[in-house]
Amino acid sequence: MRFARSLPTPPAGLVDAVLAGAVTVATVAPTLMPTPAPWWVVLSAVASGVPLLWRRRAPVPVSVVSGLAMTAMVLWEKPFLPWGPLLGVYTVAELSGTTVRLLAAPVVGIAVYVSLAVPHEESEVYRMVGTAFVAAWALGAGARARAARLAERAERGRRVELERAAAAALERTRIARDVHDVVTHSVGLMVVQAEAGSAVLGSDPRQAQAALDAVADTGRTALVQLRGLLDTLRRDDRHDADPPGHPPPGLDTLPGLIDRTRRAGLEVTLETGDGPHPVPRETAVAAYRIVQEALTNVIRHARARHAHVAVTCADDLLTVTVTDDGAGAGPGGPGGHGLAGMRERVAACGGTLRAGTAPGGTGFVVHAELPLP
Repeated sequence: MRFARSLPTPPAGLVDAVLAGAVTVATVAPTLMPTPAPWWVVLSAVASGVPLLWRRRAPVPVSVVSGLAMTAMVLWEKPFLPWGPLLGVYTVAELSGTTVRLLAAPVVGIAVYVSLAVPHEESEVYRMVGTAFVAAWALGAGARARAARLAERAERGRRVELERAAAAALERTRIARDVHDVVTHSVGLMVVQAEAGSAVLGSDPRQAQAALDAVADTGRTALVQLRGLLDTLRRDDRHDADPPGHPPPGLDTLPGLIDRTRRAGLEVTLETGDGPHPVPRETAVAAYRIVQEALTNVIRHARARHAHVAVTCADDLLTVTVTDDGAGAGPGGPGGHGLAGMRERVAACGGTLRAGTAPGGTGFVVHAELPLP
């Protein structure tokens, strides 16, 4: 079923011109028929309607001019319908600020009373005209409230769009870091394992076969993680559960990371401790990626034989420390992005990162502190 499109809103200037014309005609016509009134009465009728062309620019002055002109008219003959002042009061209630409206309300009431008392109108006219002005004020206030709600809704929609754009940018940055970590870690391990297998291919076929098996296992693990990242990009709903067979990296998958690193020839020990608080998923992923990046750079740049990984949780703080006994090269080596990527991950979690040569000048230390809720 098709619904008709909403009609376009006419320009405000055109609306004001039509209203001013209609009010002027409705006010001037009784002064010309059946017998023309004095010229000053006709001029007052014109002055009561024409200024409404500028009602949006100057609501209060327009209302004053229109009201005075109408008061002058009722001194000559009655009754006259106060179309101009009514529209002026409506505009003041709709467009004026809070202070102006608070001051204008009693002034309008006094002006209406005087315009009725001077020509000695009957009590029924008081009720009719008073009701008309109250209705005009109420309609203007209602229009103002509707405009405020629409503006608030538009602002809320704008904020939501900005938040979605910011969240999408953060997600793209996170995925880029994950892809970098997965690729550099896996490819680094595969290169080391392939070189080790090639070196012993003739002398120790069994060890060479084990190295090739490790290459295949590392490649499969990398494919699983990359496929999980691609699935994240494809999913519209960010709260969807992770696909079966693609467990997200975290503290519980650290043993598998350590095992793959050992197969590359680096002796790694893992020390973990149970914390009093659960670790959020984002923080657990960050801790895993920090360990992954640090171990990757130990293998590629440090020429180390042993590394130690410690992950502990105490006092609302998750601490990750990776040390090695290598040459002390920084994460990522010359021109690398390893340390910068770690700092970005830690900063995204509101934590701190320290990295540098170990005490004594031998080895390198990466120490990250991630706050817990």
